[in-house]
Amino acid sequence: MNEYEAEVQERWGNTDQYRESANRTSKYTHADFAAAKVDQEAVTERFATAFGNGVDYKSAEVQAIVIAHRAAISKWFYECSVEMQRNLALMYIGDERFKKYYDGRVRGLAQYVHDAIMAQ
Repeated sequence: MNEYEAEVQERWGNTDQYRESANRTSKYTHADFAAAKVDQEAVTERFATAFGNGVDYKSAEVQAIVIAHRAAISKWFYECSVEMQRNLALMYIGDERFKKYYDGRVRGLAQYVHDAIMAQ
């Protein structure tokens, strides 16, 4: 069990998304996890590039990244609805671990990703 698994089970263990993710990932190889990370990182880079170039988070370009973000989660872990994605966006600014992930790329990126997701 990784360092976050107990927290994940406590917070989301009774949800359909958790069960779906656990079922899918239980069959993944190291290569599958690496591919999932590449997909997630690619979306994060797209957000960072848009943010760095001053692209409005409400623009069609950034909203396409929001859709790609949701699609990557759905592809690898669980069917991610707009509502679920908005819940994730709240964590991106409310949980220091997620905020650090985004802001470690570019200061202010966590808020930008949050705002883009909430704007859909």
